[in-house]
Amino acid sequence: MLSLGIDPGTAICGYGFVDQINGRLIAKKFGVITTQPQARMQDRLLKIHTELDALIKEFKPEIMGVEKLFFGRNTTTAIPVGQARGVILLCAAQNNLDIAEITPNEVKQSITGYGGAKKEQVIYMVTKILNLPEPPKPDDAADALAIAIAAGYEMNSIARRNLIGAKL
Repeated sequence: MLSLGIDPGTAICGYGFVDQINGRLIAKKFGVITTQPQARMQDRLLKIHTELDALIKEFKPEIMGVEKLFFGRNTTTAIPVGQARGVILLCAAQNNLDIAEITPNEVKQSITGYGGAKKEQVIYMVTKILNLPEPPKPDDAADALAIAIAAGYEMNSIARRNLIGAKL
């Protein structure tokens, strides 16, 4: 099962594709979509949509994990990130993808076993889980890979529960 993880943002939008083959998790592709701060917001959102749509059409994931918004202190970025999330969710809908919306703490719990893990711990575990030769760069791409892993775990968990329920 191929999962796509998205770390939403308007300046930097991380993405990561993780495939599960014979019980192993493999990073297929990861990176970031970047936009110029001086560009008009509609142009930045269009670039995110266009590039993400092309990636989805190329790799054909079965599920998209998207980080849920959580803003404790930095509320000034909430609206632009919310706009990016809207474009990302639209792109998922246009490509008929199932969506798993995951909080940052749920991602950390899924990857490290501890919902309060530090970013460095998450990156370390992503590197180990995916057997990468070095930590993924930039951090937004590493976060997207973590989200893809967590979304895949979530989807497998749901599938298992449905299978057990069908057998009862």
